[in-house]
Amino acid sequence: MPYEPWQPGMRATAVRMRSISPTWQDWTPVWTTSTGVNTPSFGNAVLACRYALSATSCFGTFDVVFGTTTNFGGGGSSDNWRFSLPVPAAAVVSCIGFVELNKSTSKRHMARMRLTTTSVFELELNTGAPDGLDTTADGATGGGKGLVDAVGPWSSGVAGTTWASGYAIRGTFQYETAS
Repeated sequence: MPYEPWQPGMRATAVRMRSISPTWQDWTPVWTTSTGVNTPSFGNAVLACRYALSATSCFGTFDVVFGTTTNFGGGGSSDNWRFSLPVPAAAVVSCIGFVELNKSTSKRHMARMRLTTTSVFELELNTGAPDGLDTTADGATGGGKGLVDAVGPWSSGVAGTTWASGYAIRGTFQYETAS
């Protein structure tokens, strides 16, 4: 049942209460890139993505631990990762939530979940690592701000500093839905 604002004379029925009460459900995001080439795939990654709708609000969790058969796309820094939303958003907004990009307990970064269309979000780095180092190659010089892709934030060409099995992306979001 789609959301309908409460009107005078409406009765509190079980169906009506379900329509305004969040019910959590699983969701598998579609993982693509900004160019549509070098498409990544989850492979045997562990996905624990869930969302709930309450009226015209969507609340969700995004939890992905990459596996040994995950394909990160290999598109380089010009091919940013995109993840589909569980339901379309009402508008493109600059922040619906935050995620932790986790390599290890000491190597992790925060990223903003930014809607680039009403159906996908991208991950934008806005901070350094908790240890105060820059976001590229776990402390190498050269920047590291911008949208996450198959090499960022871990790589500057140094062996062992790209996305790998066991790395994770975890966060929460909230946005206004299109209907």
